Amino acid sequence: MNKGELVDAVAAKANVTKKQADEIISAFLAVVTEAVANGEKITLVGFGSFERRDRSEREGRNPKTKETITIPATRVPAFSPGKLFKEKVAP
Repeated sequence: MNKGELVDAVAAKANVTKKQADEIISAFLAVVTEAVANGEKITLVGFGSFERRDRSEREGRNPKTKETITIPATRVPAFSPGKLFKEKVAP
């Protein structure tokens, strides 16, 4: 499902126009992105949590040359599904 299909589904489910659904989804994504970028954790009970995680520096290998390289530490976005979400996907 892409964003357009998601907008259509939300508009039908919430009985709002596609334009309103698109604005709501875009606003939600912007708020989640900004909060996670600032180090905040967003928890939606039953659905899951969005957070920022720190990935430590580690060694890797260049697959072409087999040379060992150092992969620098970085921050990555992460999602952890909630219990109800997990149960719905894998009953």
